[in-house]
Amino acid sequence: MSALRPVLLGAGAALAGRAALRAALLAKLRADVARLGDGDPGPFLAGFADDAVLRFAEGEHRWAGEHRGRAAIERFLRDFVAAGLRGEIRELWIGGPPWALTAVARFDDRAVGPAGEELYANRTAIVVRTRWGKVVEQDDFYADTERIAAFDRRLTELGVLPARRDG
Repeated sequence: MSALRPVLLGAGAALAGRAALRAALLAKLRADVARLGDGDPGPFLAGFADDAVLRFAEGEHRWAGEHRGRAAIERFLRDFVAAGLRGEIRELWIGGPPWALTAVARFDDRAVGPAGEELYANRTAIVVRTRWGKVVEQDDFYADTERIAAFDRRLTELGVLPARRDG
């Protein structure tokens, strides 16, 4: 048993370290998402590499498609903020070494209208690949993509236009 003890201690330390990393990431992401919901995309955007790619559900809406580079991702996030969306990370799973993590998050978002009525609510699975602590790829998978298109139409009716896409 004494020969096995260092292996067990090492495995325990590795598991504890992984749990601490997950807890720290979850706390950071929840704080960044709260700031995003309050209208400040800066902290969330800072987590993306300059050459990052965010892929969002296809469809007839302002967020559709691939957003390549930080400027495009910033426009995407500004549209999120302008729409009055608020989100919450419900759960986070991580894998891989710290310098090349893959993360999967359960993310729920919603928006309310001027009279307090719910305009939109959805559930999302987000898959993220990182390199040295920065997001290099993000893919968003929504439970109901038609809700996104209907919400976008309602925003346009309310006069909330998408961010400019040129430049």
